[in-house]
Amino acid sequence: MIKWYLKFLLIYSLISSLNLINAETLKNKIPVPKKVPVTFEAHGVERVDNYYWMRDDTRKDSEVISHLESENQYLENWFESGPDFRDKLFEEITDRIPKKEDSVPVRLKNYEYFRRYEPGNEHGIYIRRKNKNAKEFVLIDVNELAKGSEFYQLANWSISPNEDLMAYAEDTTGRREYTIKFKNLVTGETYKKVLSGSSGDMAWSSDGKYLFYVLRDKETLLPFKLFRHKIGSSQQEDVLVYEEKDPTFHLSVGNSRSMQFIEINISSTTSSEVRLIESESPKEAPFIFLKRELDHLYSVEHDPVSDRFLIETNWQANNFRLMTIDINNSADKNKWKELIPHRDNVLLQSTLAFPNHLVVMERENGLRNLKIITKKDGSEKYINFNDPSYNAYLAANPEYYSDKFYFGYSSLRTPDSLFSSKLSTGRKRLLKQAEVKGPFSKSDYKVERKFIEVRDGTSVPVSLVYKRTTFKKKNNPLFIYGYGSYGLSIDAGFSSTRLSLLDRGYIFAIAHIRGGQEMGRSWYEDGKIFNKLNTFYDFVDVTKGLLEEGYGQKGRVFAGGGSAGGLLMGAVVNMEPTLYKGIISNVPFVDVITTMSDPSIPLTTGEYSEWGNPENKDEFDYMMRYSPYDNIDNLDYPSILVTAGLWDSQVQYYEPAKYVAKLRDYTTSNNPILFKINMSAGHSGVSGRFESLKEVAMEYAFLLRIDK
Repeated sequence: MIKWYLKFLLIYSLISSLNLINAETLKNKIPVPKKVPVTFEAHGVERVDNYYWMRDDTRKDSEVISHLESENQYLENWFESGPDFRDKLFEEITDRIPKKEDSVPVRLKNYEYFRRYEPGNEHGIYIRRKNKNAKEFVLIDVNELAKGSEFYQLANWSISPNEDLMAYAEDTTGRREYTIKFKNLVTGETYKKVLSGSSGDMAWSSDGKYLFYVLRDKETLLPFKLFRHKIGSSQQEDVLVYEEKDPTFHLSVGNSRSMQFIEINISSTTSSEVRLIESESPKEAPFIFLKRELDHLYSVEHDPVSDRFLIETNWQANNFRLMTIDINNSADKNKWKELIPHRDNVLLQSTLAFPNHLVVMERENGLRNLKIITKKDGSEKYINFNDPSYNAYLAANPEYYSDKFYFGYSSLRTPDSLFSSKLSTGRKRLLKQAEVKGPFSKSDYKVERKFIEVRDGTSVPVSLVYKRTTFKKKNNPLFIYGYGSYGLSIDAGFSSTRLSLLDRGYIFAIAHIRGGQEMGRSWYEDGKIFNKLNTFYDFVDVTKGLLEEGYGQKGRVFAGGGSAGGLLMGAVVNMEPTLYKGIISNVPFVDVITTMSDPSIPLTTGEYSEWGNPENKDEFDYMMRYSPYDNIDNLDYPSILVTAGLWDSQVQYYEPAKYVAKLRDYTTSNNPILFKINMSAGHSGVSGRFESLKEVAMEYAFLLRIDK
């Protein structure tokens, strides 16, 4: 017995010493990049950036690449040094997803179109057929297109009006610079002549002989030139139709749902302008619907039966209203006729026209509503939803001449569902609900919606979900997600991957903070430029409020956000470093001052109206109050996982790379600060249906590892 005990002690001591060695070895392998001080001066303020050298616009510098690879290796070492849940979580997540799946067919003219996933494939196969009993025709197999590419994304595709030609836009770097290719659907030939450097937008002339597309600026990647391409000719022969010379605006193009017009949309975050070309006259110059005006946003929908346009406009209507006009009088706003007035408590978001009806998507009290309006008498029918918090949206509705429309619905416990609704009755029909493989019942999970009062007295909506059997007041880990920028609302939709956290006792919460548009246009305006601090204060105060009400255990609070939501993470962790045990910051926009001071960086000029222009002292001073990179200090930072994409066109890779290095310089804690950079991907991460889920599994494994 004594011999056995001594043997046990020996083994235990060996294991313990091995763990100590691993921990010490791991510490020694933390990347330590060189420091090359670069000083920036503006408005009497000097900022020193020791890691500015990490910026390499070519993405070929050997020293930079070596450092990034060392970060990936350190992340691997960290996971391998302790409990590594990545493989288990990946298997668990992918097992919930059907390996073979067809989307619901969408009819357009003589065919119905759908996407199919086959077992073992990462990408979809796009198919059309005359009807469900007819022979299927494969338009493109993305798996074949993606062969030999580390990254492949099919961004957009469109069928010509005569249905014999397909145009599709592909990206092989993640940089969102798309190449448009053409496939003859009669012969099966893919044309050798392509259109490179595009934004991915496209629109057809009615005879199918011309395709309109938008070219990106090679340096800034701003979409700024509209070209007309004759099918079969070379790109060098294309005709410039319009060039946007104001770098604060970006350009897009598409066909109207009626297919009678080519719509050219020119927009910034505060102003917009629409130009039109009749599809039957593709060589005509664009017609200006209404010249852009300061702080006037509008969009149009052609209603061919009435020979008029519907206009969603914020002219004398902060939350937008719906108006109508014929094209001959569109330039005079005083002749516009109001159909739906402005309402202080309802945000008008989208409108679809049909021969006898309108379908309107609105947002009231933070939640979306769908309603059908009968043109003849103005009567209204609402589509009802049951969950306390949910996501409802207009699905693909390409056909104007239809007696029904399609919409999607999900909630934090209800898988994504596609419905059709009869326009005449409002009666809805479930066409398909996403399948969740394995043991799953929505009744096992509880969804709640709360309002938390923050420091200035504003009530912020919060959506919550948790598993009923694991919930215990003040005893669960809490993961809270936020975004809060650009007027983008984060609706409470379903995620099958999230079940891996919920089933382990996590509470998941979405803080619908200011900077989004959940509570109307003023909600956005109260979270931008000189009101931006509201976004961060809201998130912190919501976190504290949830804890006070028992939703989560102190010391087991985690937070996450991506892109501008990564800025949110960077700001709140500087303000309240000990409030959170762990942070997941995906492709974070963290070096606000440096980026917004450089108009050569993609997206900079178009976002002055979101963040401000640092050339203006008052805007510079305000940005300095929250810019995450500039406010890093000697603080007890929590465990932080940061992700990036080398080819990211929205948040340049060097922002998160610099951010991680500086955090490690200043943190006074021993908590890990990890960095994962996808070397062959962009803003949206790796491509592929299942491959992309490895990153989700990594993030969840990070949470489980530090939640101890």
